[in-house]
Amino acid sequence: MRNFEFKNPVKIIFGEGQISKLAKEIPTDSRILMTYGGGSIKRNGVYKQAIEALDGYTVFEFGGIEANPDYDTLMKAVEVCKKNNITYILAVGGGSVIDGSKFISAAAFYEGDCWDMVVNRRNIFKAIPLATILTLPATASEMNEGAVISRRELKEKFAFSNPLLFPEFSILDPTVIYSLPKKQIANGIVDTFAHILEQYLTTTDHYMVTDRLAEGILKNLIDLAPNLLSKDELNYNDCANYMLSATLGLNGWTAMGAMQDWATHLIGHELTALTGLDHGETLAIVYPGTMKIMSSEKKGKLLQYASRVWNIVGESDEEMIEEVISKTEKFFNSLGIKTHLSEKDIDKSVIDVIVNRFEDRKINIGEKGIVTPKHIRMILESQY
Repeated sequence: MRNFEFKNPVKIIFGEGQISKLAKEIPTDSRILMTYGGGSIKRNGVYKQAIEALDGYTVFEFGGIEANPDYDTLMKAVEVCKKNNITYILAVGGGSVIDGSKFISAAAFYEGDCWDMVVNRRNIFKAIPLATILTLPATASEMNEGAVISRRELKEKFAFSNPLLFPEFSILDPTVIYSLPKKQIANGIVDTFAHILEQYLTTTDHYMVTDRLAEGILKNLIDLAPNLLSKDELNYNDCANYMLSATLGLNGWTAMGAMQDWATHLIGHELTALTGLDHGETLAIVYPGTMKIMSSEKKGKLLQYASRVWNIVGESDEEMIEEVISKTEKFFNSLGIKTHLSEKDIDKSVIDVIVNRFEDRKINIGEKGIVTPKHIRMILESQY
């Protein structure tokens, strides 16, 4: 196990009806900017609950934050913050709204080019305090300090983070899942599954505690997926366990002392930026390819993953690895998500563009930099 420091200051308020506790958590003199996406919160009742809970507060609104939040949209919200002296941000939505709100929080005080703050991860010294009401479990942005921002004009997508971007608190009401489209639930399951694999599927260096945490969450997702996707009327406990699994997937717990990868996410970000594919769709395409091409380097952990998560017993290591990659890909398929670029009508030329971008940046990715641009080409070609 590696040396590490860990701190997660986010207060989680979990359960049905907990949105009513907003007023107990936000200072009464706050000037609040409520951020949200396309308006689903007004159809599912979350908006009404939030507004009622904030009765007596000064509340401004900014809607229209897209999936894969766009820089130009977010900069409009930054101007709203400056014009109205916003002192608190309440992000009501899924990972995109929360990520976008983290950017707004930091950009409101940032001196200089705010895109440079994202791309080059410039230091952030001040940010507007923020909190979240989660409506779509997937990214765990409600309990971490990271965000991923797109700039459609440039066809770019980058992640950045800072301790000032931890939400002060997050409200998680599992009943919001009842009204979600099945596709969003499926994408969220893939995203959570991939988050865990990025922190787990690396090396076998005595990560006993975090490995067992990771394996438990992976098995939860496998068990919960059929109920979440096949039933018209969802069970509260299924939704609650899924929501908590998604939050624990990237709140730092499974990363303590562990080697991490993130190659699949970085490749997936490029796919989204260039093709517009949903984030979950790109992960379902790239991850089986990463396991195939990097199977020698990840052999020990792939065998552990096969045995502990999928209960695979094979006559040889190679047979077990082949089977666990197949089972992972079939799991994604069972969610209704395709796992090959050709199935999404993506031209093969996009592979050259992505490889060239990594070559231009002169970086290798993955744990210990084991994934080179040559590997990236092989990963994408294996999933065409």
